[in-house]
Amino acid sequence: MAFDEGLAERIREILRDRRGVTERKMFGGLAFMLDGRMFVGILGDTFMARVGLDDYAKALAQKHVREMDFTGKPMKGYVFVAPEGFESDAALEGWVGRCAKFAESLPPK
Repeated sequence: MAFDEGLAERIREILRDRRGVTERKMFGGLAFMLDGRMFVGILGDTFMARVGLDDYAKALAQKHVREMDFTGKPMKGYVFVAPEGFESDAALEGWVGRCAKFAESLPPK
């Protein structure tokens, strides 16, 4: 499965000044890693967000958000956001910032 290169460029622009960010092609999509931890990604035209368990229910309550069920079983702490949920740059920046904040809260690898 190909990933939305335009969305990838938008994410790269948001993250351009952040240290510790790398990219890795995974699961037929693209994952962005922060200090070795996956925190956002793209699968097709869908945005993947790692929000953590504490923010999971709140994230799922938002429009255009659903459980991340890549394997057929929901992955708690991760959600998929449909394109309508990150159309504006502000919305995408909000998601990326939220996920980066969560990744930064994790203990060092």
